[in-house]
Amino acid sequence: MQHLKDILLAGLLLGSVLITDAQSLQKFPAGSKVAFVGNSITEAGYYESYIWLYYMTRFPGERIEVMNVGIGGNTIKDIAARFDEDVVKRNPSAIVLTFGMNDSGYFEYNGAEPEKEADKKVAASRESFLPLVEKLKALPAQKIMMSSSPYDETMKNKDNYFPGKSKAMERIIAFQKEAAAANQWSFVDLFYPMQQINLEGQKSNPEFTIIGKDRIHPGNGGHLVMAYLFLKAQGLAGAPLAEVEVDAKKKVIKKSAGADVSGLAVTNGVSFDYLAKALPFPVDSASRMWGSDQKQSDALAVVPFIQDFNQELLRVTGLAAAQYELKIDGNVMGTWKKEELATGINLALVVKTPQYKQAVQVANLNQARKEFESKLRDYYGLEFIFFQPRGMLFQDDQAAYDLASKQAKKDWVVGGKIGAYESLRFPEVRQSYVNQMKLLVDMIYDVNKPKSHRIEVVAVGTGKTK
Repeated sequence: MQHLKDILLAGLLLGSVLITDAQSLQKFPAGSKVAFVGNSITEAGYYESYIWLYYMTRFPGERIEVMNVGIGGNTIKDIAARFDEDVVKRNPSAIVLTFGMNDSGYFEYNGAEPEKEADKKVAASRESFLPLVEKLKALPAQKIMMSSSPYDETMKNKDNYFPGKSKAMERIIAFQKEAAAANQWSFVDLFYPMQQINLEGQKSNPEFTIIGKDRIHPGNGGHLVMAYLFLKAQGLAGAPLAEVEVDAKKKVIKKSAGADVSGLAVTNGVSFDYLAKALPFPVDSASRMWGSDQKQSDALAVVPFIQDFNQELLRVTGLAAAQYELKIDGNVMGTWKKEELATGINLALVVKTPQYKQAVQVANLNQARKEFESKLRDYYGLEFIFFQPRGMLFQDDQAAYDLASKQAKKDWVVGGKIGAYESLRFPEVRQSYVNQMKLLVDMIYDVNKPKSHRIEVVAVGTGKTK
């Protein structure tokens, strides 16, 4: 585990060098509407969904909105072409812009003159970016540049190997950073910390990657790493969601940070009423992305997410018996030695607690919201990838559908989105999806309010405390 911490530290130190000239990134205030604008990695919807889930659980009374504005295959030229219709019209208060994976090209690196092709790709990306910089400067929204996650060029894998692509991506990152510094925008680096994690992991396992097997698309674990790096850049790491310390011997509450604690009783242990101001972050172990077996929980091996963002600490000192049961609302959560309780236990990792189960409800509702949003992104993806270049943007009539259906038979990108487009081309259907998403978010910001619980720490074999 120490080796993995060293991996992370090296990556974050390297990444920190890249943000020193940009404006520091702060927590999103209540009422924020944040648009994450990018390519297929953004369109997948997970890293931004995890960022929002953190806000939903950690700041339950401060409602924000996070919007997925990604489209697969996009370069910055494509993003610029759809920017007014797909970004500005959403009226975001903050725009997180990321690109570079597609801009840097792919098969060119296996051709005759890869260096010249890389020069062309980087120059074209910069040329398309500079006019967008001027457009961004005119907007009242907060601007945040975010580097792409890395192309994993170093993993042992015969597929999608494009030697030199990473260097081209670094050149794109350099002008992204320049723009952020020149305009006093924030800059968040994903590339170098994640690349460092890969390089260190591959020293012992050449097939290791925090990206996906295709070298390009992170799975759920990689997306949680991305969310971790973004939240860390916002300065949100380090503070426990709650920290309570009780001295049973002196019969006092020594600390109650992030929680209201009252009604302390000391008999065969301690008991008290506990109302935390936040919920734990529920890390799941499901593989949710097509073509990837990576799980969200895989991220915990390479970044200290639990240590930095998911600490709900209970510490009880001065206990006499050897072992104690922890009960919440009369239900047993587990048994711990008095030494473990004196050191402190992290309730955020105890999946039986009512507050953890409450957080899982929030996560499930957020996942349902994301699924509606993903279908809408399929619709918008087809509009901007297929119809906009043909002068048919939002035409959405039978002729448009027939043309796209014909193209779908020979184009896998169109084929992957035509199913959603078939019904979502009707504005009433799109509005029903928007309404359903709003209903789910309303439910989330109702369900996510922490509740008061009675906590008991009872000596094993001695019955209940009072």
